[in-house]
Amino acid sequence: MCNNHHIPANLGKNDEGHDMEHKYWSRRSFLQALGIAGSGSMMLGSNMLTASAPSPLTAAIADAETDNILILIRLSGGNDGLSTVIPMEQYDTYRNARPNIYIPESKVLQLTDEYGVPSYMTALEPLWGDGQFKAVHGVGYEGQSLSHFTGSDIFANTDLTTTGESGLNTGWMGRHFEQCFPDYLLNPPPAPAAIQIGNFGSLVFQGEETNYAFVTNNIDQLEQIAEDGVVYGLDDALFNGCMYGDQLKFLRGVANTTYEYAGKIHEAYERGQNQVEYQENNFARQLALLARLIKGNLGTKVYMISMGGFDTHGNQPLAHERLMTNLSVAVNNFYEDLAFTEQDDNVLSMTFSEFGRRIFENGSNGTDHGKAAPTLFFGSGLNGSAFVGDHPSLDSPNGRGNLEYTMDFRDLYATVMAEWLCVPIPLVEQHLLNHPYAPVNLGFNCSGVDFPDIVYSDGEPTLPTPGDPEANPELLNAIVHRPFYPTAETPHIYLEMPFSAHVDIQLFNILGQNLGTVFNEMMLEGSTEINIRERMSSQLATGKYIYRIQVQDQKMSKSVMVA
Repeated sequence: MCNNHHIPANLGKNDEGHDMEHKYWSRRSFLQALGIAGSGSMMLGSNMLTASAPSPLTAAIADAETDNILILIRLSGGNDGLSTVIPMEQYDTYRNARPNIYIPESKVLQLTDEYGVPSYMTALEPLWGDGQFKAVHGVGYEGQSLSHFTGSDIFANTDLTTTGESGLNTGWMGRHFEQCFPDYLLNPPPAPAAIQIGNFGSLVFQGEETNYAFVTNNIDQLEQIAEDGVVYGLDDALFNGCMYGDQLKFLRGVANTTYEYAGKIHEAYERGQNQVEYQENNFARQLALLARLIKGNLGTKVYMISMGGFDTHGNQPLAHERLMTNLSVAVNNFYEDLAFTEQDDNVLSMTFSEFGRRIFENGSNGTDHGKAAPTLFFGSGLNGSAFVGDHPSLDSPNGRGNLEYTMDFRDLYATVMAEWLCVPIPLVEQHLLNHPYAPVNLGFNCSGVDFPDIVYSDGEPTLPTPGDPEANPELLNAIVHRPFYPTAETPHIYLEMPFSAHVDIQLFNILGQNLGTVFNEMMLEGSTEINIRERMSSQLATGKYIYRIQVQDQKMSKSVMVA
């Protein structure tokens, strides 16, 4: 593995050290793709692909009997936390520190009295309303590095002793996989336990023996594999006039033969379908493909995708608006898509970045490398939206204008592993290099340990009233619904409610287009039969449709035939 040598930790836009670090970082990534740094990678022609056969996580999760899936979203470059979560109680200090790049109050979407997000992230508002969005304040670690290279390694390997060349060459997920699959190289699991799009600068899935993930360099490569079921084309025309053409063709054939997961991915891709229209940008394409593989029941339990461009030393307002708009819209579309097959409950997404950015703007309408930043979580498994933890103070930054961390990132990793992926706590501590288990209440609990209630940003959590389904979440699970057909021409929905509540039922075609409201009113405890044709103002053609029922934060959907 190629490490940077004596690169300054505190870097500004015009620092020679900053430019040099990017040079070393790019070289390290290039060597990784060649297979010189880290195992399991190769480069053939102009196509780079990391071929890390199976991984350990599938078996571990299967052993824990959980269907939960984790999506890791890497915001590469160092995301600016103060342009992501805006502390309204410290707004004057925030505005004064950034006179040219602050978000005006008129363009802040306030989600609580104390915190908001920029209005260009408004696509996340439905997730917030549905209890599927949490932001954890001040995530970082003691002595946080301001280096892209070292910071990325630390968030991947959890080794806080990392300095120069001393960083550990295994990742937190890689160590977990290694323990789960001791016979990994000879006896891989039936489906890739991890899929990663974008291999540059990350050790997350790296183990002692190999990289425990199916990794493609970019979304184009994974889309091609999903569509064709092969890794490389073997057409003779590709190798005409190419020195060592026969050898390259042989190596590609071996790769395709042994790289059996390409076929598994293709089969899942064919089974799954996107039922929501995504935007045409790189990040949206990644989530659209993940949704299709998940809906095609691939069996992969951990995915990692990335979005670059967060190293905003200059012209930050426009760059950050574009990036976070794309992220917000794509994440919202992703969960809408999964809801059609009722798989959204089992998918948790979390962001991470190598560091945050400073409180004060620089002279180029940007911000320089800083420390703490928020981590965003998405998914209905969160069981409620909230801002979690203590936001760092803007009034007492260190000498370079850095936010001090208030949440150790390893506590979030540990919580996700133990409480979402159901990994035994002693193993979690082992995989995090003996970091003591200190869980954060994110709304899910697999281990059964007690941890503090979440303190919402606007005060103590609201206590549900007795008999309210919020006090008895199992009541929501007791809702009964199913299509039935008194005659071939009259499709109905049978709905049985164990409590009184407002019920909203929407009808969609198989392309995911909303056709209108079937039912939207208060319903008392009991049962009812809803005639779909009578309720719809438009004429319905013969075919298959999907209805979605929403009661409070619960969404349920099934298909129905219209003759």
